[in-house]
Amino acid sequence: MAKPQETYNKKEKEKKRIKKREEKQQKREERKNNSQGGDLESMITYIDEDGNFTDTPPDPTKKKKINAKNIEIGVPKREEEVVEAVKKGTVEFFNDSKGFGFIKEQLTQEKYFVHVNGLIDDIQEGNKVSFELERGMKGMNAVRVKKI
Repeated sequence: MAKPQETYNKKEKEKKRIKKREEKQQKREERKNNSQGGDLESMITYIDEDGNFTDTPPDPTKKKKINAKNIEIGVPKREEEVVEAVKKGTVEFFNDSKGFGFIKEQLTQEKYFVHVNGLIDDIQEGNKVSFELERGMKGMNAVRVKKI
């Protein structure tokens, strides 16, 4: 069998690999020698009564007794606000050729997008309208729009 030929490039790569391995070993030994002791006590971190990290154990006299039955697991049910379903506003802008526009609500002065598909009556700019809101792809949309 023929002996594999070692080229100059292969020799250089092997030298680099060996050098990296030696440097890594040397760094590992330096870290071991310079470490301040790896015992468990030096690695433990405690949390005080205010929630801050500290290296001293907590004072047992400040310990609070908590009843496990009082802990709620999960998201608490929120009370829903009674929101008026039908809102009133004025048509700020409406483009008949493109089929969309914006309605400004009277109470909050917020603008909502409206599309021709959400109209019950034909509308024009400046009309007073009543509408309902529905979540669209880019936010709230006015639907079931009627003239007042």
